Amino acid sequence: MSKLQIKRAAVLGAGVMGAQIAAHLANAGVPVLLYDLAAREGDPNGIVLKALAGLRKLEPAPLASPASLDWITPANYDQHLDQLSGCDLVIEAIAERLDWKTDLYHRVAPHIGVQAILASNTSGLSVGALAQALPEKLRSRFCGVHFFNPPRYMKLVELVAAPETRPDVLDDLESWLTSHLGKGVIRALDTPNFIANRVGVFSMLAAMHHTVRLGLGFDEVDALTGPLIGRPKSATYRTADVVGLDTLAHVIDTLRDGATDDPWHVFFEVPGWLQQLIDQGALGQKTRRGVYRKEGRDILVLDLKQGEYRASAGQVADEVASILKQKDPAARLRDLRTSSHPQAQFLWSVLRDTFHYSAYHLAGIADNARDLDLAMRWGFGWSLGPLETWQAAGWQAVAQAIREDIDHQASMATVPLPDWAVEPDRRGVHAPQGSYAPRDGRLVAPSSLPVYARQVFPERVLGGQDAVPPAQDILWENEGVRLWCLPDIDAGVAILSFKSKMHTIGDEVLDGVLHAVSLAERDSDALVLWHEAPFAVGANLKQVSEAVAAGEFERLEQTVARFQQASLALHYAQVPVVAAAQGMALGGGCEFLMHASARVLALESYVGLVEAGVGLIPAGGGSKAFAVRAARLAAQTETPAEVFPYLQPVFRNIAMAQVSKSAWLAIEAGFGQPSDTVVFHPDELLWTALRRARAMADLGHRIPARPRDIPVAGRSGIANFDMLLVNMREGGMISQHDYRVAHAAAVALCGGDVDTGSRVDEAWLLAVERREFMALLRTPETQARIRHTLDTGKPLRN
Repeated sequence: MSKLQIKRAAVLGAGVMGAQIAAHLANAGVPVLLYDLAAREGDPNGIVLKALAGLRKLEPAPLASPASLDWITPANYDQHLDQLSGCDLVIEAIAERLDWKTDLYHRVAPHIGVQAILASNTSGLSVGALAQALPEKLRSRFCGVHFFNPPRYMKLVELVAAPETRPDVLDDLESWLTSHLGKGVIRALDTPNFIANRVGVFSMLAAMHHTVRLGLGFDEVDALTGPLIGRPKSATYRTADVVGLDTLAHVIDTLRDGATDDPWHVFFEVPGWLQQLIDQGALGQKTRRGVYRKEGRDILVLDLKQGEYRASAGQVADEVASILKQKDPAARLRDLRTSSHPQAQFLWSVLRDTFHYSAYHLAGIADNARDLDLAMRWGFGWSLGPLETWQAAGWQAVAQAIREDIDHQASMATVPLPDWAVEPDRRGVHAPQGSYAPRDGRLVAPSSLPVYARQVFPERVLGGQDAVPPAQDILWENEGVRLWCLPDIDAGVAILSFKSKMHTIGDEVLDGVLHAVSLAERDSDALVLWHEAPFAVGANLKQVSEAVAAGEFERLEQTVARFQQASLALHYAQVPVVAAAQGMALGGGCEFLMHASARVLALESYVGLVEAGVGLIPAGGGSKAFAVRAARLAAQTETPAEVFPYLQPVFRNIAMAQVSKSAWLAIEAGFGQPSDTVVFHPDELLWTALRRARAMADLGHRIPARPRDIPVAGRSGIANFDMLLVNMREGGMISQHDYRVAHAAAVALCGGDVDTGSRVDEAWLLAVERREFMALLRTPETQARIRHTLDTGKPLRN
């Protein structure tokens, strides 16, 4: 692990990137000073205060919780420069102007402490040139640290050394960024736009060039360049709108000005249509108009031929769709190249030119092929990097096709592939021993920094073996789960993983959980519930729907009872059970999470009891758990029987099927405990959970007592919720069935139709939620909701 401790940080510049970098530091619990110019009127910190207010409104939310704002202190350059001396990390994030940045460095350098690292969040300026503006004693602690936007969600950070940067500074900062901020750090060379923007922006420029050349529509190109080829849904032109057309133009200009000797330099120009949109103030999503424009519910797209917007309806031709559906990547590329369809020619041309560009520039912009491929995955959301894609499709065949296109001047540039790329025995750039580094012609193994030992199953490149996978012993498994351990890490902690699609919870998973817990109690010291994201998206609705169609309601009720039994088995296990969650933990997955002894949550955990979306209520112990929680919270007050106030926020979450948007918000909502652990790098989740479980076991696990004499809100609580629901129904805000579902949730949370203040036990609460669940399941409206969700993946309002 890094010896670096960031007890306090500063961010210089409260613009879009600066404010969001400060927000993510605050998410990690780092006190941060956010600086900008002093306002000319009013509060001198007015610029920063406005930026902080803006953080609350941005979507996706840069703040993992509104409480994160408490970690950020506004500051300005006129009054607060002396406070920089107490900061361990100072990140400059002002506009991409070399003169502005160097002027700021002259101003702040005298105030930066001897222990501090100074880093520039430049997206492409020369880090070496920036370093020259600093005093010599500070240059060894200066580097580039390029966050991708939005900083909370984008994994990539490019770390760029200046000529005098100390190696230990880079190692320590890489380790800290990885573990504390959850980043994938790539060491980029100090070249224009570094790695990801260099290749990614070229790929966008290639797409723009071939769009016009082949006469395709922008929406047509987006249909082609999204998930069908392993790219994000925003594809090409929607991505441009999201990034901001002005920002994209600036990056293109930086590439044009900085890479004058690039063989593709002639293409480093902002297309005329793009510049025209910018001149009109149509900058994309932030101005609600760019390549796309939204009118009401309709999405319009700019049509270059017509010179105006039209309805967006981009479709992939059947012929091309058939090619892309082939599982063999070699066949896909071969058929795209040989097809005469413009869409196929477009895809082959863009992929070919990106392969060509990546191979040609690899030696100049990255240390090795793995760094380039991971930069594109993490910075642009590609499922595979360009060199991985090339290798998967057969290196020699693709290389030959590229060479032929170069010879026939079909490529964007006629410069030949580098010699290493056309070696007759080359099969790719990734191998079990490492990834190819063309500058010295060797295979480079992944980083050996200690921080990466925390990643039990690190992300790998296709064809590579980035780390030797740890030995695994399978202890038991059935169709639904696998119980296993890592003997070289901790053989005494069993790991339970679901095998079902999206980790849904069906009969085989319930049986597996119950048996696995009993085995762990007999043979292990602790149990960790972990698998890759999502944690679990809820009950297996397909099984539920089939049983409903067969009229097997008695069996379904037994299944619900078994679900409750599984939750209780996790909760009352004789060994500590640690649930390690990343991504969605919904419905029954949320209930399993709640019933564990402790939780280790990735920051990006989206947790919620969402059963209302399919016309049901939580009945795997979730309603019971919140009723018990309300009683415990009330017990800490002078009125221990008044539980209703503690049910109100829970009822709203359940009735509206709300999902927390971060681990911190999940804990605040009561799905976890303040003592739970939040991990920023998801690949550290299992490592952390294993250690949490081991510590709990070694300290002596205490089985929780079964709650008795639980005060419930009863009839008056139900009546209070009903008053709200009736008003919403009469106002047309909810349907009659929405009312029925929410009423059932109220009954379960309030302990059923009993006197207010009545004392019940856990079995009573479980019986109430089970009864209300089954009553809803028998209704045609709920059955219709379940079928609709299975058919469309979307909720039905009926």
